[in-house]
Amino acid sequence: MQQYQRVKREIPPDALLLFRLGDFYELFFDDAKHVSALLGLTLTQRNGTPMCGVPHHASESYIGRLLKAGKKVAICDQMEEALASPAKPGGGAAKGIIKRDVTQIVTPGTVFADRYLKADVNNFLAAISSAESRFGLAFLDVTTGDFRLSELEGSEALVSELQRLHPAEIVVPAENQEILSILKGHGCPSTHSTGSGQASLGAAFGWNISFHDPWTFEFDTAYLTLRDHFKTQSLDGFGCREMPLAVGAAGGVLHYVQNHLRRSLSHVHRLHTYEPSHCMALDRVTHRNLDLTEHGPGVPRAHTLLGALDRTVTSMGARLMREWVTRPLRHAETIRQRQQVIAEFLAEADLLFNAREILKEVKDLERIMARLATGNGNARDLLGLKCSLQKLPEVRNCLGKLRSPLAAAEHAKIGVFDELAGLLERAVHEEAPLALKEGGLIKDGFSAELDELRSGARSGKEWIAQLQQREIERTGISSLKIRFTSVFGYFIEVTRSNLSKVPADYHRKQTIATGERFITPELKEMEARILGAEERMIKLEYDLFLQVRDCVMKHSAAIQETASAVAVFDSLAGLATVARERGYVCPEINDDGLIEILESRHPVLEQVMESDPGVAAQGRFVPNDVRLGGDQQIIIITGPNMAGKSTYIRQVALLVLMAQIGSWVPAKKASICLVDRIFTRVGANDDLARGQSTFMVEMNETANILNNATAESLVILDEIGRGTSTYDGISIAW
Repeated sequence: MQQYQRVKREIPPDALLLFRLGDFYELFFDDAKHVSALLGLTLTQRNGTPMCGVPHHASESYIGRLLKAGKKVAICDQMEEALASPAKPGGGAAKGIIKRDVTQIVTPGTVFADRYLKADVNNFLAAISSAESRFGLAFLDVTTGDFRLSELEGSEALVSELQRLHPAEIVVPAENQEILSILKGHGCPSTHSTGSGQASLGAAFGWNISFHDPWTFEFDTAYLTLRDHFKTQSLDGFGCREMPLAVGAAGGVLHYVQNHLRRSLSHVHRLHTYEPSHCMALDRVTHRNLDLTEHGPGVPRAHTLLGALDRTVTSMGARLMREWVTRPLRHAETIRQRQQVIAEFLAEADLLFNAREILKEVKDLERIMARLATGNGNARDLLGLKCSLQKLPEVRNCLGKLRSPLAAAEHAKIGVFDELAGLLERAVHEEAPLALKEGGLIKDGFSAELDELRSGARSGKEWIAQLQQREIERTGISSLKIRFTSVFGYFIEVTRSNLSKVPADYHRKQTIATGERFITPELKEMEARILGAEERMIKLEYDLFLQVRDCVMKHSAAIQETASAVAVFDSLAGLATVARERGYVCPEINDDGLIEILESRHPVLEQVMESDPGVAAQGRFVPNDVRLGGDQQIIIITGPNMAGKSTYIRQVALLVLMAQIGSWVPAKKASICLVDRIFTRVGANDDLARGQSTFMVEMNETANILNNATAESLVILDEIGRGTSTYDGISIAW
């Protein structure tokens, strides 16, 4: 318990400590009371100390439930063998209290296990700093190394960006009431402590709030933190020289992960500065009303714009496609560059098919490299990396046929790693286990020392088999067996009916229900040789694995650059595929403020009608035209229920958004101007948790549009003024 208390003092006070005792992780005192209630575990006591535990082999599922509840979990493992067993003579086992230490501290925003993550969704850890009405925002995905920062004006812009990112965890300076009040106002009615010091907010958005020392968010401290991590003399090269609040947030989140959680970030090589005004603004209401992604309650993925457009074949591409859908561009030239790549893919159907078939073989390079860098990777990750690197020459050759500027720029980022792929081919066994300290990681022929040890172990086991045959012939006991267990080592097993034939040189070791077990000096000597060789062999394999991993990490930055290029090509090939399947056209981007679309179709409903018999039974989708701009700034749609009014107005917004992604659109012809923001006011919704009626919600959404819309904004209103009397409703609509 002294050891437990020491470890507890060394970890963050808001972390739950899982303390390894044999085959269990135990929790004590208040941690035990809190977790037993949360997970439904039995709370017991020993010498008056409350305790509960979970089996070591099943701990991942329990840890996952704690993370889902917004908890921090510190995992304290045994760093050495508890006892010297006969099967491990000498074995480096500890006497007395064995050494234990925290191997990792896991939070919702820093989890690595695949079972807790979605392959197509980033797991962002966000940080916020503030000064008056301006905010610095940084977000880091430790599973990919993606690290970005920006500054935002006003709380609405901050909340909108957080709702777009949907971070798994938000780090804020302790006692910063301004930020907390904003998050409370846009999350749930109140902040509540969760018993371990973790504040949980926003049931609707899944916000988990963690507090960190305010001084780490101060510009000078944060600047040094970032400069030391990236090993640069200044941050000017990252484009954040005039962004002190963003630098504060980035330094704060970096310090939180490295010092508070004691996690390695050696795979984070880049810091990207971005300006939200360069992209179309999409607030939470618009995101929900247009069903852009599956974040909406009860909205299946197939019924979202992302589900309709995403034809990516890699996890990296899927994550990038999600980002594109939630951050449409406002730069016409960048949009046209994406359109050009799609056009090239469509002009060469064989090239498109071959590119997608090759890209399917590329694994999730971003998360593989992150796991290896943080010590969470295993030999299977090295195998996945090897297969991907071996495919890159084919990727380069295939995509090198594209000539557009964007394709050429991304193609130049794809590296050649023939030497590294050759090392992995020679070193890593194709059937390597998940565990790193059980052997079977390294191929024969890679290490002469390892081959010699393996040869000794194999010859020893052959000797054991020969000894068994000799003893059967010598004793006349046909059922005699030489067996092995991890507790007792090697022994000779004789059934009860044959005990009278046991020679005098057999020494009894154990009595069992069916007979007895014996040992001989000769067998004992060979056991020591075999097990000693196996122990040295396993240690050497692990050391070789670490050496190979270190060689891989020398190429970390180049592999991550390659991964980002693969994601871009995968996303563009996916957009080309859906355009080819659905007969989409390339929209012209105009500077005239006009939206003119001929025979347009709803991108989501069109696909749903073909795949869902219940919807298809209602009839085919009827294309329609739209013209907005010039002397026709407003269109009023009237008609009976089920006439398609809501479909039509949403369709216009979705096609504009698709065009600004760089995608082609479902229409016969389209000319679309860039919009700075899409506003939506749809249907009847209340927010009783914050004391707002249906009418009040409608008026707040309308006020947001009136206060923030510009001449470049697109507004869609699906009913307005319906929540009050006729005359008031007409006045509001007017």
